[in-house]
Amino acid sequence: MKYYIIIPAHNEEAFIKKTLDSILHQTKKPKQVIIVNDNSTDATATILDSYAEKQAIFKIVNTTSSIKHMPGSKVVNAFNKGLAVTDNDYDFIVKLDADIILPENYFEKIISIFKSDKKIGIAGGFAYEQDKFGNWKLNHPMNKDHVRGAFKAYRKSCFSKIEGLRSAMGWDTVDELLAQYHNFTIFTDNSLKVKHLRPTGNAYNKQAKLLQGQAMYRMRYGFTISCIASLKMALKQNKIAVFFDNLTGYKNAKKEKLPFLVTPKEGNFIRELRWKNIKSKLF
Repeated sequence: MKYYIIIPAHNEEAFIKKTLDSILHQTKKPKQVIIVNDNSTDATATILDSYAEKQAIFKIVNTTSSIKHMPGSKVVNAFNKGLAVTDNDYDFIVKLDADIILPENYFEKIISIFKSDKKIGIAGGFAYEQDKFGNWKLNHPMNKDHVRGAFKAYRKSCFSKIEGLRSAMGWDTVDELLAQYHNFTIFTDNSLKVKHLRPTGNAYNKQAKLLQGQAMYRMRYGFTISCIASLKMALKQNKIAVFFDNLTGYKNAKKEKLPFLVTPKEGNFIRELRWKNIKSKLF
């Protein structure tokens, strides 16, 4: 199977070499790796140029955007600029962060997963992050059927059906919900242990804290489901402020009448699916 990797990169001089080296060490290599240098002000560009000069597999796209690391829109906008320079000759496409170390058999296993069942639309492994003692610990949402946005592989037909990625906070949730809406499944392989070098959320600024609730509104969760989801997030992070920040973001989005990310029909499906999952865990 042929695949592309697209890597949005903003000031990644500390990590990008390890990410690119882990790609070069894959047992099944990609057709091409497109790295989008998104307004970097450090040595990222120099590092990328050195790799591109030595390895034809790497293609660099330089772009200028906001220096703010806002979750959602910035990374997806960069991803889409990389997507624009690919052709349509691939079997699956990968959105990969620039601070990831993949096991050598990562894409060999992803290929096997996609070949095993044509209904699998999105696949990936699990993220491990170092604790203060240097030990690699699993860091994953409570939903083990979710593939982290840092390393998502999309079957071509699924990616087409969901019409790509939404440029907004929550893109890596809405993609999976829409995949299921179009009768695709999500597959996670716990044998694929991915090293995430920068802990999740460390680069987000203060403005980002309300965006999760905004995303819940734009995905048409409804207020009750948003409350339940926010409470789960607050308990997982052990921060009650997360609950109130989310609901403030939700209410602000409703007041401002922000555009939805999904259609009313898709929204109905999403709410039904969420309620089904909630009930399955309660009973």
